[in-house]
Formats: sequence, C-alpha cells, structure tokens
Amino acid sequence: MAAGAEVPQPVRAVMTGRENGFFMNSDNSDEDSKDRYCEMITGKPPRPFAAIRHCVTTVRFVGQSESELELEAKSLLSNSSAENGKMFAPVFRSGSWAEMGHKRVMEDEHVCIDDLVEHLGSVYECPGPGAFYGVFDGHGGDDAAIFIRENLLKFIVEDCHFPIAVGLAMRNAFMHADHAFADACSVDSSSGTTALAALIVGRTMIVANAGDCRAVLGKRGKAIEMSRDHKPNCSIERSRIESLGGSVYDGYLNGQLSVARALGDWHMKGAKGSSCPLSAEPELREVVLSEEDEFLIIGCDGLWDVMTSQCAVSIVRRELMVHNDPERCSKELVREALNRNTCDNLTVVVVCFSADPPPRIEHPRSRFKRSISAEGLNNLRGYMNCPLRN
Repeated sequence: MAAGAEVPQPVRAVMTGRENGFFMNSDNSDEDSKDRYCEMITGKPPRPFAAIRHCVTTVRFVGQSESELELEAKSLLSNSSAENGKMFAPVFRSGSWAEMGHKRVMEDEHVCIDDLVEHLGSVYECPGPGAFYGVFDGHGGDDAAIFIRENLLKFIVEDCHFPIAVGLAMRNAFMHADHAFADACSVDSSSGTTALAALIVGRTMIVANAGDCRAVLGKRGKAIEMSRDHKPNCSIERSRIESLGGSVYDGYLNGQLSVARALGDWHMKGAKGSSCPLSAEPELREVVLSEEDEFLIIGCDGLWDVMTSQCAVSIVRRELMVHNDPERCSKELVREALNRNTCDNLTVVVVCFSADPPPRIEHPRSRFKRSISAEGLNNLRGYMNCPLRN
C-alpha cells in the first residue's frame, strides 16, 4: 500500500450498528472440505462487539461493452419517461438481521438505504426515487468489509457514467474500491471481502456481485436468482482461473480461498490493473420491477449454505402475509439457518417493494381440475426444504 495515501471519506448511510458493539450452493460436497471451511478463521483478533446487530430502515444479464451499457441505459431512461404515470411505483422499505453464528469473530457488514435521494442530498445527482443495499462477507479480518461498505456507494455516484449508465458505474466502482483499499494506509490490505450491492433507481434495479453472497427476487412466490455464486469449482470460474494461471484445489482458489471473486486479498493479487485469477470485477444483472416483484432477499453464504433460494422466498412471503415486517423476516431467516447448523456468520437483508403485504394469489377457474395452485406449488417446493413447525 502506498504510504500516506488518501483514504476516501465514507458515505453517510444507515449502517450495521457496529458503533453499538456489535449466494451459495456449494459445488464442493466433501464434508472434510466443508469442515475446513468452517474452521478457517484468519486475520487480526476480533474487535469487541455484541453478537447480534440489526437495522431497520424482464431480468437481463449485463455483460456488454461500455458503449452498449451506456446506450441501453439511455434507452431505459427514455422509455421510463415515456411511460410516466402508467408504471408501477415501488415503495422501498427494508429490514436486516445479522448474527455471529458459530464463528469466533464477526466479519460481515451490510448497508440499507431506503431513500437514496434524501441520503445523497444535493451533493450528488440522483435521477429519481431510489434505494441502495449491500452485503459484504469479510475474511482474514473485517477491514476489507468495513472499507467497502463505507465507500462503495461514494465511488458509484462519483463515477462519470452515473446516473446515465448505472451498471457501468457500479462495475467501475467495484474496481475503484478494490484499488483504493490496497492504497489505504490505515487498514490491513491482506484481508478480503465478497460484495453484493443492489442499486434501484425508479423501477430499474441492478445487482452487482463479486463472490458468493446471493440476491433472490420474490416474484409472486417464485424465487428468481439475481446473482451467481462465484465458487472456484463452478465451471465458468474454474475456466477463467486456469486461463490466468491459477488452479483450483479441493474447492479452493490456489488452495487458499473458497471464492473465485473478492475485493481485497492483495497478498494473492499482482500489480493493480493486471489480470489475476482472483477477480474483483462483479457480474451484473438488471430487472425492471413490476407489481409481481414483491421483495428482494440479500444474504451472505452462511444463509445459502443451508437453504435454497425457493425456501427463503417461501419463508419471507409467508411471514410478510402475517406481520408485513421485513426486519422480522430477516430475523426468521437467520434463526432458521442457525437451526440448520450453518457454520458461518449470518447477515440477511429483506427489501419490500410495496407498503402492503403480498396478496393471496387467485387463479381463474378452469374446466380442467387442478390439484394444486401455482402459489401452493411454490410453497410446497419451499416447505420441502424447511422443517415442520410444532
């Protein structure tokens, strides 16, 4: 790291409550490897904090060139203006819950901003109502997770492509944050973190992911995965790693790291700007929200280690129909993951897109007899992965 390098000032946000103290289907089914993953705790001694913290507050893969991203973003904005007054207007409200779980240290961080315009104020341009959410799963200490949580949004809104090409601005911000972390003189640049961020402007939501956190959209009871888990054993990631001179051993990148993409971990990377098997570049997915899109679940891999995406959506929808409280939904997912003996830290954010609870799904009568409704089928798929209640 460069001595005396200037550390960017953190963005003001609804943070995780650290001041008060306190997406993963594993391709590696080997129990010994899982045990080693659960026991792998490195970095500095933990800072004192409480064990629990919380705060209330058409999908398309984006893989085009920078010019294509910018042209499509302009098209989306113009289409949105043309349909003004006829569109679904989402209302953002969120809740989160995090627990240390069975680990000896807490290295997760998260951020929830339900009103982006109010949060940014007059300092930065925001084209309309929006929100920002993120989950950061640290390893080798919590320095990287804290730094990225405090600075990622700042780098997004300061990028020259924001707000015209939000996806491109998010991709650039991930890389900028990774390099800024390497230059920061007040942190341990050998620590690392996975990062998943969801930025919503109007009806357009873009999810950027680097690592094995996961975002899942609840669409009338059906789970729509908005990110891909970047595990070294994944065929796409393995191919990329090996093409850059790296290797995958027993499910670990170069035998050291259980994820294929992360920010930080500069002891495993070369010079800034060089190609490296461990990548900080995020994958992006974009969706234009509609009335059928009810909520978004963002969680670290401690949740997805023990729960399918459909099971999580079924639990959240069921709970929202009872009490309509996203924070209680987040807490319920954390509690359920602990009951299933997850071995990792747990952080979950639930974002609702309406002030009302999800409605019951009514289906028109058909001359054909149906043994189960579409909603019931989705619930059944979820309950098959959920324990029975007493």
